[in-house]
Amino acid sequence: MINAKVSRGGALFLGGLPFLFVAIAYLFASAQRLAVNPSDKLLPSPVQMWSAFLDLATVPDKRSGDLILWVDTYASLLRLFAGVGVATVAALSLGIAIGFIPRVRAFLLPFVTVVCVIPPLALLPILFIALGLGETAKITLIAVGVAPVMVRDIANRVMELPPELVAKAQTLGGNSWTMVLRLVLPQIMPRLLTCVRLALGPAWLFLIAAEAIASTEGLGYRIFLVRRYLSMDVILPYVAWITLLAVITDWLLVRLSRAISPWAHPVEAR
Repeated sequence: MINAKVSRGGALFLGGLPFLFVAIAYLFASAQRLAVNPSDKLLPSPVQMWSAFLDLATVPDKRSGDLILWVDTYASLLRLFAGVGVATVAALSLGIAIGFIPRVRAFLLPFVTVVCVIPPLALLPILFIALGLGETAKITLIAVGVAPVMVRDIANRVMELPPELVAKAQTLGGNSWTMVLRLVLPQIMPRLLTCVRLALGPAWLFLIAAEAIASTEGLGYRIFLVRRYLSMDVILPYVAWITLLAVITDWLLVRLSRAISPWAHPVEAR
């Protein structure tokens, strides 16, 4: 079994089966509930969800005049990318410093290791008290939530670099800064992008949690706003929209990694 090869068509077929099973199960359950009660809100039909989604995307809000879906999407993506961006910069700088410089490693690695095990959501009330209910607290939660793990992972990757490479670079006259730029940075870039990809899931979680508690716009805010009305025809499309945004972001990061570090991706995996 482990030697059996799967063609591209077979891979697409097998990969699509779980989605097909979920869709069929939902359509069946929705049809059953709507047959008993056409006003049922728990499992709306695809037509109802599509109609609600289009209204949010194309019909201006009567109170503000905004297109709610796009305003929410812009607000959430701005917070998400700002938080993940800060975490990426921290992971790149601190990870290299911890992994490559022994004194920095002795100074910061124990602290980062402890911070990694602190539940980020437990810090949410502290951040709101210290930073207020504005954007700073939300972005900080995302950054604090994902940065420690990213820093630790990058530091471990730097420490795994073969000592022979460092010795050769020193033999050729490279100083610490030159080795960071010419040796360490190119080696860890694929891993850094992988860290960002893995951090996107938790980052979305922290974003939605922050928006649910204190926000006036955003995808998480909208989901928790309409839940009191049992508006599943809005909640389910929003969840699907968040999923689509996350998948697109992940795909773009994969393409970026293959563009800047093609050596890190085997030809057969393309």
